[in-house]
Amino acid sequence: MNATEPELLFVYNANAGWLNGVLDTLHKTFSPATYPCSLCAVTYGARTMYPEWRAFLERLPAQAQFLHRDELRQQYPELTGQALPAIFRRQSAAEAWQPLLTAEQLRPLDLPALMAAVEARL
Repeated sequence: MNATEPELLFVYNANAGWLNGVLDTLHKTFSPATYPCSLCAVTYGARTMYPEWRAFLERLPAQAQFLHRDELRQQYPELTGQALPAIFRRQSAAEAWQPLLTAEQLRPLDLPALMAAVEARL
């Protein structure tokens, strides 16, 4: 990572693991209105990340890390009080994570709007 590049932390409002992934896919497919992770809903299809989202992440001038809510508790317990999903930013590992996009801000976004919002806030 370049020293001037920020770090982004994308946190899904879902738990990690194969079985949880299958259950989330079913929930997202059959009851999208009640699916709790708007970040997952706009960046992933039934099984994989959307190609346009992957390409967007590859060209971002930032290092991206992705965690599920149970992983967040383990790796960054200081962020566990934040509503999820959320995207956080920091300039270096020595700094604290700051919200880039909150759960409330993410909720209404489709994929193009999400990409525009991330770019605008970087």
